[in-house]
Amino acid sequence: MAPTSETLTAARILEATEEVLRRHGPAKATVVDVARALGVSHGSVYRHFRTKAALREAVTERWLDRTSAALSGITAEDRDPEARLRDWFTALFTAKRHKAGDDPELFATYMVLIGENSAVVDRHIAELTGQLTDMVQDGVERGVFASAAPAVTARAVFDATGRFHDPSYVRDWDQPGIDAEFEAVVELVVRGLRV
Repeated sequence: MAPTSETLTAARILEATEEVLRRHGPAKATVVDVARALGVSHGSVYRHFRTKAALREAVTERWLDRTSAALSGITAEDRDPEARLRDWFTALFTAKRHKAGDDPELFATYMVLIGENSAVVDRHIAELTGQLTDMVQDGVERGVFASAAPAVTARAVFDATGRFHDPSYVRDWDQPGIDAEFEAVVELVVRGLRV
């Protein structure tokens, strides 16, 4: 990429880093490659991200946040808790499948980065289970769901559906019958929450 007169921002650096990771992979991508793609010195990149590890962590967080942000809209909706919960899990499974299937090289790269950034993953899971907690709590308040401890229930529901969002199951996501299996698990979860 040729040098540009655009202001160098953290967002531009993260976009360029994602592209560099896609091209070179996590083992070979360097901060110098990112700077070169932006047409700036590597020192300019380091002014925004103090270390290569910080840059990789920020890219990982940005990638995970895309899913969390998409799901937060469903969480905030004022409608039937069961339908919202179903839609939330469907959106989560769909997002994970798209990330894996639409750009397998980048997905493989992110799997490496996720392994390096367990704190980022922990925050992501906490955000997702927080969204689930809000929906379970709302369902309890509306008299639709039964749960004495919505946060504990939300984590159990998240864990029970792991096959459909945990990247370690990526090979299962395009198998014949996976959609029916997903529907069966979500139905079981929702039925188990009902009053």
